[in-house]
Amino acid sequence: MIEMLDPKTLTVFVTGATSGIGAAVCRRFALAGGRVIATGRREDRLRALKDELGEACHVAPLDVRDRAAVERTVAGLPEPFRRVNVVVANAGHGLGGDVAQKADIADWEDMVATNINGVLYTVHALLPGMLERDEGHIVLVGSIAGDYAYPGSNVYGGTKAFVKQFALGLRGDLLGANVRVTNIEPGMTETDFMLVRYRGDAAQKAKVYEGIQPMRPEDVAETIFWSCTLPRHVNINRLQMMPVMQAFGPIAAKRNP
Repeated sequence: MIEMLDPKTLTVFVTGATSGIGAAVCRRFALAGGRVIATGRREDRLRALKDELGEACHVAPLDVRDRAAVERTVAGLPEPFRRVNVVVANAGHGLGGDVAQKADIADWEDMVATNINGVLYTVHALLPGMLERDEGHIVLVGSIAGDYAYPGSNVYGGTKAFVKQFALGLRGDLLGANVRVTNIEPGMTETDFMLVRYRGDAAQKAKVYEGIQPMRPEDVAETIFWSCTLPRHVNINRLQMMPVMQAFGPIAAKRNP
């Protein structure tokens, strides 16, 4: 019988906690007895999450694209939440989804700033404390798009490929420290992701999920929770997950008429 970690011993810093996977992660750990620091840009949603989860939850408005703000948030954590031993770097998005030749460069820049720089700033701010205490777990939320390209995935997929490689690089750097690193790589999950991609067009978002049962944020949160509560000598390096009715398509070829 495997003796899992007691979630009551975990203090979890979550980025992008105002909806979707981030909010589900906060609920999963808090309801299991852990402490969570929920961060995100939408203060009203953070307040609602705090009202829901109570004293187990500390909230901090945060834009992960702002390195100084990330550092201030980590430095300013109140005493009961200061010893962060799990970070879930979840904040990220895909904008536009146009093919490269039609894409808006501002969308590309925003995805890089959020999906790459935001992850870097978050990890860099929290890793020293984990190393000092010789205990921690860095969970990055990647995507199957980091492995499998599709038309319009250009920069979004590139950012998630970076996240994958960054996680593997961290594993190498941290050899000898009791700090785990996991990259969770979901496929189709029904969140606000598509609403952001289609700039608030709910009808366009709904078409993505027609006729298929996508994963829920809670499915991904449960997987993250499982990876974080495994015995401390076990590290999940990468874990890809998809709904059953999603798989891989053929490599495309353009044929002459």
